[in-house]
Amino acid sequence: MKTEGQVRIPSGCAIAAVISKEGIKMSGEMIARAMKPMHERSNGLGGGFAGYGIYPEYKDYYAMHMFFDSRSTRKECEAFLKDHFEIVQSEIIPTRKIHSITDEPIIWRYFVSPLQSSLKAMQLDEREFVTRTVMKINSTMNGAFVFSSGKNMGTFKAVGYPEDVGLFYKLEEYEGYSWTAHGRYPTNTPGWWGGAHPFTLLDYSVVHNGEISSYDANRRFIEMFGYKCTLQTDTEVITYIMDYLLRVQGLSLYDAASTVAAPFWETIHRSTDTCKKERLLYLRKVFSSLLITGPFSIVLGFNGGLMALNDRLKLRSMVVGEKDDKVFIASEEAAIRTMEPDAENIWAPSGGEPVIIKVKDGISI
Repeated sequence: MKTEGQVRIPSGCAIAAVISKEGIKMSGEMIARAMKPMHERSNGLGGGFAGYGIYPEYKDYYAMHMFFDSRSTRKECEAFLKDHFEIVQSEIIPTRKIHSITDEPIIWRYFVSPLQSSLKAMQLDEREFVTRTVMKINSTMNGAFVFSSGKNMGTFKAVGYPEDVGLFYKLEEYEGYSWTAHGRYPTNTPGWWGGAHPFTLLDYSVVHNGEISSYDANRRFIEMFGYKCTLQTDTEVITYIMDYLLRVQGLSLYDAASTVAAPFWETIHRSTDTCKKERLLYLRKVFSSLLITGPFSIVLGFNGGLMALNDRLKLRSMVVGEKDDKVFIASEEAAIRTMEPDAENIWAPSGGEPVIIKVKDGISI
């Protein structure tokens, strides 16, 4: 029998990401390959990827990636979409047969634009309108799930190991300036297609390693603002929190990080920077229900950048590396070395300190 110290304990789940600060496109095969050395962090119950800049020909339209449990469900949902959106392209998402991935739903994508008549009738901007549409479909249409809804980006996920999911979705045929990836090891939520990471809303995507002990408090707060947690895993709420803080409240990325991974009270009170101290106190008091507790490392993807963040005590591993214009993030250095053997400046971010990378100003994405 192997004893402690003789067996690898991976602390569950694998995350990885890469971004080109110059906006140079990379094949999705790179990020899929990065997941192989972290195979033991997954158990085959969920894997997925998010790519940014992958739909340049439809960059002005929302790319809705959807799961359907039947053809009739797809027709019902499509009729609903036609009432509120211009659909410029509708097609099945290409996949290849992989023996380890079974029971796949109907996997479809729509490139859509909200009808001006619908926006005027509800007096909403298009991003809020799309958000409400996603919530309505996911909470009221049985057997239909929107699992990606941003512009010029898309999520690809399934029940399986991430390296198999990459093959299944033919990621080598996509090119993006930024990619994130996840291998799932669920501990207290089911393994199913909609519950795999990344979780997305509009162009925000989240991959997460850890467990959210504050989930109920976070969920109760966020659902007061129209969000619906329907995908049976705690990570979903992080995505909605980020959308609420960044899009609805207009906070900066740093302020959003300082909300979900807020410094301890004593740390704030010891601060000698009066302006910073007042800002942190404000965030802790106003958004106290959005503090995420429990061990976590996350990567937030968005149009034009990435943000990596650990919990305040750094209870989950995450390392960052660089090479030329690229920045790499992963649960393990081995994953970074797989993407770039000559990666430099490998370092581990401190707990609660965000690492924010943006594509340079003016780049066409």
